[in-house]
Amino acid sequence: MSDAVLTPEQFEQILPLAVAWAEEQEKRILDSGVALTPAQIRDAHAVGVSYPERVRLFMIGAIPMPEQPVLRAAGEVTGLISPFTAGLTLRYGIYIRSDLEGDRALIAHELVHTGQYERCGSILAFLRQYLHECLTIGYPAAPMEQEAILISARVLRESG
Repeated sequence: MSDAVLTPEQFEQILPLAVAWAEEQEKRILDSGVALTPAQIRDAHAVGVSYPERVRLFMIGAIPMPEQPVLRAAGEVTGLISPFTAGLTLRYGIYIRSDLEGDRALIAHELVHTGQYERCGSILAFLRQYLHECLTIGYPAAPMEQEAILISARVLRESG
C-alpha cells in the first residue's frame, strides 16, 4: 500500500461514492451472474453466509475500475482495486477474474466477505468498516481481511 492516506474528511466524501458504485456493481452481478454450485453453497454455509442462494458469481476478464475520478484514484492509491485484483465481493455479487474461475480458495475467501456484509447489515456499514481498516491498518493486515483469509483457509483444510 502507498504511504498516501486519506483524511477523515476525504474518506467521508468518498464513502457515498463507493457505496453507490458497489450497489451498481452488485446489481450488474445479480442480473447476469451465476448461482453457486451445491459445493459452493456448502462452502458458503461453512464460512458463515446466511443466504448463499442470493449469491451470484460473475466471471470477468478484469475487475472493473470505478469511473468516478476521485473513487478511481482512491482505489489506485490504496491498491484495493487494480487490473490484478483476483476477486471482489459486493454483498451478494462476487466478481471472479475469469482465469481463476475454478479457484475454490478464492471463492471461499470472497464468500467470507459476503458473510461480513450480512453481519454488518448494509453495504454502507461494511464499506465504512472494511475501507477504514484497509486505509488505517493496511489491506493485508486489516482485521476483516485477516478474518477472510483465516476462515476460508480453515474451511478448505477441514473439508479436504
